[in-house]
Amino acid sequence: MAAAPAPPGPGAALDLGLESLLREAVAAVDRAGEELVAALGAVRAALAAAGGPTALGERERALFGALLRRLARAPGAARPEGLWQCCFLEGPPGLVLCVLLEALGSAGSGLDPREVAVVLEQFLQQGRLSALLWEVCQPQAQAGCLELQGTLLSKIVCLPEHVSNKLLGKNPPVFFPQNYFPLLGDAVLQVLEKISDSLRGGLDCSISFVSHVLGKVCVHGWQKEILGVLVPRLTDLTKSDCIWQRICWQLVECVPDRWMEAVVLGFVQRAPGADVLSRLLGNLVVKNKKAEFVVAQKMLLLQYGHTTAVLQNLLGYLALDSGRRPLLLRVLQDLLQTWSSSSAVKHSPAEQQLYISKAILICLSHLKEPEIASCRQELLTSMMEGVKCHLGSSLPQLRRLGMVVAESICSSINTEGPVLKFEYEEDDETRELKSLLVQTPSFCVVPSLPDNDRSEKAGAALPLVPERNENSCTAAPVKADEESDAELDSDDDLIPYDMSEDKELKLKAPMYIRDCIEVLTGSRPEDVDKWEATVKALESLVRRNPAATREVSVELAKILLHLEEKTCIEGFVELRQRAQVAVLVTDPIPVAKYLTSQFYSLNYSLRQRMDILDVLVLAAQELSCPKFHGKTKHSGVQKPCIQLLPESDSSKGWRRIVDERIKSKTRRFDTGQSRVELASCPNEFNSVAGYFFFPLIQHFDRPLTTFDLLGEDHLVLGRLVHTLAVLMYLAVNTVAVTAMGKALLEFVWALRFHTDSYVRQGLLSCISSLLLSVPTERILADMTEELLETQSWLGDVMEKDPDGDCRRLALQNLLLMENLKKKLEAVPS
Repeated sequence: MAAAPAPPGPGAALDLGLESLLREAVAAVDRAGEELVAALGAVRAALAAAGGPTALGERERALFGALLRRLARAPGAARPEGLWQCCFLEGPPGLVLCVLLEALGSAGSGLDPREVAVVLEQFLQQGRLSALLWEVCQPQAQAGCLELQGTLLSKIVCLPEHVSNKLLGKNPPVFFPQNYFPLLGDAVLQVLEKISDSLRGGLDCSISFVSHVLGKVCVHGWQKEILGVLVPRLTDLTKSDCIWQRICWQLVECVPDRWMEAVVLGFVQRAPGADVLSRLLGNLVVKNKKAEFVVAQKMLLLQYGHTTAVLQNLLGYLALDSGRRPLLLRVLQDLLQTWSSSSAVKHSPAEQQLYISKAILICLSHLKEPEIASCRQELLTSMMEGVKCHLGSSLPQLRRLGMVVAESICSSINTEGPVLKFEYEEDDETRELKSLLVQTPSFCVVPSLPDNDRSEKAGAALPLVPERNENSCTAAPVKADEESDAELDSDDDLIPYDMSEDKELKLKAPMYIRDCIEVLTGSRPEDVDKWEATVKALESLVRRNPAATREVSVELAKILLHLEEKTCIEGFVELRQRAQVAVLVTDPIPVAKYLTSQFYSLNYSLRQRMDILDVLVLAAQELSCPKFHGKTKHSGVQKPCIQLLPESDSSKGWRRIVDERIKSKTRRFDTGQSRVELASCPNEFNSVAGYFFFPLIQHFDRPLTTFDLLGEDHLVLGRLVHTLAVLMYLAVNTVAVTAMGKALLEFVWALRFHTDSYVRQGLLSCISSLLLSVPTERILADMTEELLETQSWLGDVMEKDPDGDCRRLALQNLLLMENLKKKLEAVPS
């Protein structure tokens, strides 16, 4: 038998064609041994001599793919260690990636998944990913099969998922998304640099595949990882290089429309300023309809979770180019239309209203005088309609937003005339809104200019302040002060009276209730001082003389309800309210009957009706809270005390109330400091709760000539609903609590679809009070069907209500219902 021929050396390999060497290597895989080693060595040498994988023709690529697949299926003993890995790392990168992922997912592969992961890790670390991207960017690759490009795109973007699924999460750290996508970003940058060099050298290449990779990565949710690498580097490269600017513009313009939103959003969120964003995106919003929709509609009118910095980037970008400024004006008109829509104010959450308000003010800060003049009438009309909608809202935050935005619009359109000014308490939110009218320095920078020119242009954009002598600035005021002092010298000879020992005459307050009534109903102007003293002393006088108060309680309640301030007495509203509460607590039944009957009567202002509700709640709270003794006890929890906050956010107060009540029902074992023991006296609210509650709930659906709870007076309706919730909460352990709960549930069911968020918050608070106050056995016995329907409604509120506080309250109520269910299951049958 003849001896086998010796394998050809490297020199012989160069003489033979690469195609024949590949055929011999494919055939040698089955024989393995020294022949395979020699064949693989010859292929590597010929490939290197030919110039690398890019020199392979179509037939040679097919043979190389067959060789790689035969190596992947061969058993471990038949593969020369170290040599077969080199074949994968030196071959055509796109072909290698496809074969490795086929081997990773194939059950018949001779390669262990861990071996494939090791080769893939080396593939990434040796920069083969950038070689793959560059390979696809070549003109000959673009003319090839689009299906192959789609396969490569999917495998590149989903590589971490492929490896993790096969290795069951035990993959190397390089395949963690937070590590892989920055590495992919570096590969994209390397390819962009090669594209830049090619363009400068006059060679053609395509950037569309890189754009597809960027778009698919962003739409999969990894914008932060890949753009965190791309944006800082592209920001530096585009400062003074027009070719790099064109590359960036082309990079985003070639992103398919289905992925455009994720890419644009990623750039807007991560650009350090509007000028940088303008350099990176160019006039994308003018050229691409999907980008225009995302920037001008979706990010401003359909979303509201972006930060103020993102809004400034976005709107500053629109303002920095004359081709984009018409879009800025259109955006402002759309924002004002939404801001002045009564339906939008009613049905959109407060967070979205704040977001739109910020966007309007930022737009105003970028408008120039000719642009303002062209739309002055539209601005004025929108301002008037928007103020009306916002001031009619039940939520203090929305009313304040309307005032701030209206003031800003007025100051923009009337730079020389009178300005609009509202009275409101400034907080961090309003201060931030007003600061948005002043542009940040980055918006004044002209894009795409060299550093020196840019700084000169930016400086030219700033207002010029004429130089002046510092001494001259202070000389004039000093001189004016001297002249004013000289004019006053003539009065120095008038010696003032010595009033150091003078004492203010204090008028004694009336000593009897009937005297107070006489003073408060009197009309003599000389009794003003006595009137003030009476108002200040009335509460304590009522509490000291309960018997005398009961004789005239209803008359006194009527006087106090109609009492108006005659002088500028400090704290008049609080003094009157405390006196009303004292009268109601002293004689609850007749006074409660009077007040509740007056709530639905004619000829009362909305303020008076809300005063009635406040007095009823404060009196009920006082009647229901037991007095304290001086004894101490080492255990025991105080009953929570409700503080009525008429102008505050009711939902926050109700979350506090429910949390306190839940705490009061929680057992805790400790040996802490001694606590005050509550008196074991009966709940005084027990016998009168019905007089407070039922008259208020009876006539809410009957409109009067000047009072319509279900119409325009939704602010009073919201206060009524919250009042009923508090009264329900305070009626715990009373005889009427079950009847009150059933009536309240019917009341809530009738109003559950109300359009005002403040009213809906109150309705959800009513459900909380009912679940906490009515005994569990009575709820389950008398209201089972109603609660099932309520549970379904609460589920809809939790998922669909636009107001965040309503969603949170609905979730809290569902948790309370779940606790009731567990309590029922725990009861032995």
